[in-house]
Amino acid sequence: IIYVSAPGDSCCNPLSMGSIKKMVEGEISGIYVLSLMIGKSVIQDTENGFFMDVNEQVSMVCTQLAQDPKLKGGYNAMGFSQGGQFLRAVAQRCPSPPMKNLISIGGQHQGVYGLPRCPGESSHICDMIRKALNSGAYTDLVQKHLVQAQYWHDPLNDDLYKKHSLFLADINQERAVNETYKKNLQLLEKFVMVKFLQDTVVDPVDTEWFGFLKTGQAKETETLQESVLYKEDRLGLAAMEKAGKLVFLSTEGDHLQFTREWFTAHLLPFLH
Repeated sequence: IIYVSAPGDSCCNPLSMGSIKKMVEGEISGIYVLSLMIGKSVIQDTENGFFMDVNEQVSMVCTQLAQDPKLKGGYNAMGFSQGGQFLRAVAQRCPSPPMKNLISIGGQHQGVYGLPRCPGESSHICDMIRKALNSGAYTDLVQKHLVQAQYWHDPLNDDLYKKHSLFLADINQERAVNETYKKNLQLLEKFVMVKFLQDTVVDPVDTEWFGFLKTGQAKETETLQESVLYKEDRLGLAAMEKAGKLVFLSTEGDHLQFTREWFTAHLLPFLH
């Protein structure tokens, strides 16, 4: 199993991601758990969660996975928060070694249109990011240097989003249908999406189940099944649902807040 952490956290923070690693290792004997570190230190890993081009992060991850002999037969992947959509990009772009199950915990698969608050200790960075997003999320400078801008999805400026989003519009087939992405995603055995019912960090929360705001306004939401992406099956998600490969889970609580019991009962079975 490999996993990627949330913004403001790092792969090796002993209080959060580190404790998940220990828990999984304690529950499944002999499992190999790889926490992906983007950068050469915990601090760099945390900063890269805010400031490093996501496409570069994804290709770094693909290289790390390809070079790890223990993953050659395939692996399960678990992404927390933005790690969810980043690992989906890995599944779509890098089919070798094969990803078996993808577990997205509070991931933002249709992006976000709002940054109500940041998790953890990074609120000062959060304020700065919010200002940058509001003033020009789709300018080249902000797109290239701000991770959250790369999955910023403005329903009031759909053309700008489709044209200038460096990451999300590409992996969501907004500009054109990349058949390889579609084929690779469908190689997953299960794509599990976890939604937090009292989430105050992700806006709109529907994005955690691949839903979003309807285009042209910012109040009404639509489900994945109501979206053009699904109806035209641009990414293979409709075919995956038909085949029983999509799993939608929800839990009470705020962003990334779950109990050990809940995790063990609902997510552990996908890691065996």
